[in-house]
This record gives sequence, C-alpha cells and structure tokens, in this order.
Amino acid sequence: MLDTCKLKSACNLPFVYNKKINTAGTSNADVPLADPGMYQLDITLRRGQSLAARDRGGTSDPYVKFKIGGKEVFRSKIIHKNLNPVWEEKACILVEHLREPLYIKVFDYDFGLQDDFMGSAFLDLTQLELNRPTDVTLTLKDPHYPDHYLGIILLSVILTPKEGEHRDVDLSENEVVGSYFSVKSFFWRFQTQSLRLSDVHRKSQLWRGIVSITLIEGRDLKAMDSNGLSDPYVKFRLGHQKYKSKIMPKTLNPQWREQFDFHLYEERGGIIDITAWDKDAGKRDDFIGRCQVDLSALSREQTHKLELQLEEGEGHLVLLVTLTASATVSISDLSVNSLEDQKEREEILRRYSPLRIFHNLKDVGFLQVKVIRAEGLMVADVTGKSDPFCVVELNNDRLLTHTVYKNLNPEWNKIFTFNIKDIHSVLEVTVYDEDRDRSADFLGKVAIPLLSIQNGEQKAYVLKNKQLTGPTKGVIYLEIDVIFNAVKASLRTLIPKEQKYIEEENRLSKQLLLRNFIRMKRCVMVLVNAAYYVNSCFDWDSPPRSLAAFVLFLFVVWNFELYMIPLVLLLLLTWNYFLIISGKDNRQRDTVVEDMLEDEEEEDDKDDKDSEKKGFINKIYAIQEVCISVQNILDEVASFGERIKNTFNWTVPFLSWLAIVALCVFTVILYFIPLRYIVLVWGINKFTKKLRSPYAIDNNELLDFLSRVPSDVQVVQYQELKPDPSHSPCKRKKNNLG
Repeated sequence: MLDTCKLKSACNLPFVYNKKINTAGTSNADVPLADPGMYQLDITLRRGQSLAARDRGGTSDPYVKFKIGGKEVFRSKIIHKNLNPVWEEKACILVEHLREPLYIKVFDYDFGLQDDFMGSAFLDLTQLELNRPTDVTLTLKDPHYPDHYLGIILLSVILTPKEGEHRDVDLSENEVVGSYFSVKSFFWRFQTQSLRLSDVHRKSQLWRGIVSITLIEGRDLKAMDSNGLSDPYVKFRLGHQKYKSKIMPKTLNPQWREQFDFHLYEERGGIIDITAWDKDAGKRDDFIGRCQVDLSALSREQTHKLELQLEEGEGHLVLLVTLTASATVSISDLSVNSLEDQKEREEILRRYSPLRIFHNLKDVGFLQVKVIRAEGLMVADVTGKSDPFCVVELNNDRLLTHTVYKNLNPEWNKIFTFNIKDIHSVLEVTVYDEDRDRSADFLGKVAIPLLSIQNGEQKAYVLKNKQLTGPTKGVIYLEIDVIFNAVKASLRTLIPKEQKYIEEENRLSKQLLLRNFIRMKRCVMVLVNAAYYVNSCFDWDSPPRSLAAFVLFLFVVWNFELYMIPLVLLLLLTWNYFLIISGKDNRQRDTVVEDMLEDEEEEDDKDDKDSEKKGFINKIYAIQEVCISVQNILDEVASFGERIKNTFNWTVPFLSWLAIVALCVFTVILYFIPLRYIVLVWGINKFTKKLRSPYAIDNNELLDFLSRVPSDVQVVQYQELKPDPSHSPCKRKKNNLG
C-alpha cells in the first residue's frame, strides 16, 4: 500500500502531467515517472537453456523466482535433473511503478540444504511496448563472477494498463493546483490503487486448503550402516513449508506414526517432495531415497493411503494424505471488522456456544488480532530509517502485513483472523525490516499466550529480542479478541500438540547446557530434600515432628484406599488456590532462570563472534552431537518437573481447573469402582486399539496435558515487559463477548 507521504507527494506533482498520455499501443517512454496508474504484467516462463550444473551428477533441479521492488511475486515449479527445463508456466503480476525492474533469479533446489544460486537477470519494464506480446531472452549472470556463462531464460511478456487506471490527462499546473476536483480525483485513484494492491498481497499470502499427512512406516529401506541397518528419518517439503520426522534407530522397517499438516497456497495443489535419510553422527547424513506426491491428482475431503516407491534407493514409504478445505484465516483493513458487525459476531458466538460441543472438535475458537502501529523501532538501514513489516503467527498459520517504507513509527491498521485449534497456543508477532535480495532483519518480537489475552483492550507490547528474554527498541500496539468453546478446548488438551513444520535447528551453547543442568538439578534436589526430610523423621532429629509423622503414617496406612491418591493432589491444588486468593502467593519469580537467559543471549553473541575466528565447535561434529543430545535431555527432564510444579502453582488457571475436574472424576471412579475393573478396561483398550484403528497415533493423555503447561523458561519468555510511560495506549473496552 502507498503511505501518506507518497500520496501527498503525488498530489503535489501537477507539473509531471503536462504531457497527454495515450495508452493505446504506445511505448513506455511516454509514460511519466510519477505515473500512479496500475499495470498488468502477464508473463509466460517458457524454458531455460544450458543452465549451470550444481549437483554431483552434473545436473540441477532448477526453479525461478520473480521479484519486483525486493518482493517475491511468483515462484515456478521445480524441474528435477534438467539443464534445459521447460516450464510453460503463466503468472499475472500487478505493477505499481515501471521504474522497478523485474528481477529473475534461478536456483537449484536442494532438499534440507540451502538452495544453490544459478544466476540472475533484469528485465527493464520501461522498454516494453504496451499491449504487445514480446518474446524476451535473458542471459543469466552471477554478480560475483560476471564472466561466467550460466545459460539463458526464455520468457513471453505482455504489459497492459489496468482498465480504468489510465486516462487521458492534459492538465496544466494552474488547473491542477486550482481545481479541488482534480486533487480529489488524484486522491481517489491512489486510494483505489492502494486497496487493490492490498488485495493482491492478501491473496498471495492466504492458504486455500490443508494437507493432513500421516507418516505411517517404511518398508525394506536401504541399509546404510556397517551393521546392515539404518537410522532413518524423513523430510517433507511443500514450497517453503518443511517437516522433519523423528529418527528411528537401527531398523529397515521403521514405524513412525507421525501426523502433521501443510497449507495449500495454490488452487492446483502442488507437489510434496519427500526424501529419506540415514542419521550419521559426526558426518553428513546418508541419502536413502526420494519420492513425490502430486496433490493435484488427489481428490479432496478423502483420505488416501499411498505406498510410495523410493527412487534412487530401495524400499517404500506408507503415508495417509487428506486434502481439506481451508478454515477462516484472513487479512483485512480496520474498516472490515468481523466482531463489530452484529450479524457476524452473533454467528461467531453461535459457532462456539456450549450447545455445539461435538460439532467439529478441531475448531476450538476464533482469534482476531488488530495490528495497529509500532513506535520507536530500531534503525536498520544506513539512512537512519527502517522498512518495517509485521508477521503474525499462530502455530503454523503465518500471515504478514504490507511494508511501510522509511519509517520508525509505522501504521499498519490491519486485522488478522484465525481459527483456533488449541487454546494453549501462543500468538507470536514479529517485526522485520525488509531488505532487497537479502533475508529480512529482525527488529523485535512478542509472544502472547491466548489464555492471557484480555478481550478488546488496546495494549502497547514492548518488543523483545529473538530469545524473548529481554527488551529491544520499540513497542507495538495490538488489540486482540479471543472467543472459544471451553469444553472443546479441554478435550483438545488431552491429544498431542500440533507440531511446527518450521523447526529451529539445535545449537550447542555452553550457557544453555549449564542452564539446563541447573534446572534439572533443582528438580532433582526437590526429591532429594523430600527424602532427607522423611529420613530425619525416621532418625528422630525432631521428636515432635517424628511423633506426628508416625501417627499420620499409622492412620493413613490403616485407612488407605486408592482414591486417596487423586484426593491428596486435589487438596494440594485447592490449598495453593486459597493461598493465591488470600494474597499469600507462594509462587516466586524465577530470577535465576531469567538472569541465565540474559547471560545466554550475551554468550550467544560472543559465540557468534568467536565462531567466525575459530570455528572450533563446528569441526568436532561427533562431540557436538553428543553435547546437543545431553543438552536436550536435560531440558526435557527439567521442563517435565517444572510443568508439574506449575500445574499445582496455578501458573495457567485454565489447566489447573481442568486438573481439578479430572482429579475429582478419578477420585469418584476409584471410590465406587473396584481397581480390577479399571485395570481390565484399560488392558482391553490397549490390546484392541491396534485392531480397531491400525493407523492410530499413540499418545499419553497425561503427557499431552503437561505439554500445555509452560516450563519456567517459557514463563519468563511470555512475561509482558512494562512499557515506557510515554507509550501509554488509549485503552478502550468493548462489549464482553465471553
């Protein structure tokens, strides 16, 4: 979208339009530089010839990116193992400024690795004739090696003005300045153009369907290790979306039973690239084989069982693939507000009312996020400004705003809506600086648990660093509303969490390893101290305490029943609840973890600088693998203990209330039903589960529940920082929707 400054400057450029523009079959040489009209560029990507070889076999897997103004506007499909690929793909692009050339970049697709650059070229749009098809041959070059020949790309292009956007303009300077209606028409044209660009960007981001994939098993995979076995795992890729399965050690017939979702951004579907690998500690993983799934050949709203033969290898992979229609995910301007429209709001409230508990259990709730503006952002460009845009993420749903150029106080005024599949999800809002032909620079981030949101309140959130451990420069103003069905949300808590297909790579950090060790040590010390306390009762270190413990022991053992176990846990939750509401909160802010997180960030900065000089850790791959494994195990053990503690400490009240309900149910069941009947039902369910549902994914409801409880590290990361008093937003409360 065009910002206000550009709009004002356009309205103050009457002298540019002294020349009459006739758009019928003329060259762009007559088009004024400040022409605000829209153009449509129709491109047909024909083929490539004599492209550069980037793979070991002397071939490449080329695909092409088209960029205008630093933004990617089209990406072609991948042609595997071909240096003379034929695409014959068409793209329709709306062009705002003809001064911005079309930038073509060719890459070699490498799954799991960074794609190799194969050359680039520019197409000067001002040299094209309007309304006339033109065949274009572009020679690919590498800016670092300008003498290298990298092949050619053949295109067919047609540049046409958008209907109603170009009109004959024959105005003198005095007429434009003195005419109110002329200025008004300029304003209207810019506003219309801005809205159309917004629609284009919105459609390019929104996904049109969901691909649900269940990786079942592998059969007769190729042996890659000296023991005649492999440690296989599988990588999936659909466009930018990636997923990596867990590693199954020492087997040629792995059983994964993993489920995940990809998003469909194209109506025609797309192709999922699948590669199987053997994990090797200390060296590069071995390639087992590859296969593909063409989604355009699969019918929607139906589960397909696929047995895929691995090419360039041995064995099969067994998958379940389901294509479904998309849920409600959208971007709009502030003028389009679902919750302020009475009919839409009533429909949303009806959709998540208690009466519709068993209707579409995956649709838990509705989230609306207003991204209003940011203030005092970090300077990222040499000009002393930034080009900020905002990315809003909820699990695997990822949407972004337009870019506001050369501004440290941008206003986006956008509304994002999401369907909530898990009420324990965390909304992540990240601000980036757009850079042409480079990855965007990080400016700040906030993470907001959905259960901590106060509906209808505009708040200023202090932006944090990448690790969410401390503040960075700037604040962002958000207004968030959450509507959900509590029963659906509770049931969803007892099934596995949705896994992110964009995974962060594990990194080795001395400070992180030390932090995880101290966290686990603290959890273990709780058990050790409890054992010392019990032993002191046996040793009669304190006679009154030992006597009381002895009497309690006799009473409990003599009257013990199994239902007393959940009853004791229920009493502990109740006791902590009354301590909190009475103001005697026994929860202490974990300053140790917070301090260590800050130290870790400083250590990471030092490690990044040292790694450029030494690179010592990167050379010892085997030791690094072992250290990362130990680091992750310590984190898992410590997080498990902290989550149990935080359940009883009422860190997330929703989960603590859910635990109370579950403990009450278990107490009643154990009180009235004999234990042998309970064990009998449990055993029958376990033995028959495989027969009833062969491809069911095993899960443990207790572990799934605990996975929703934040660890101490996450508690620190989700804490809101106090904004500067000068950044006090105007708070306004809406009608209570809950």
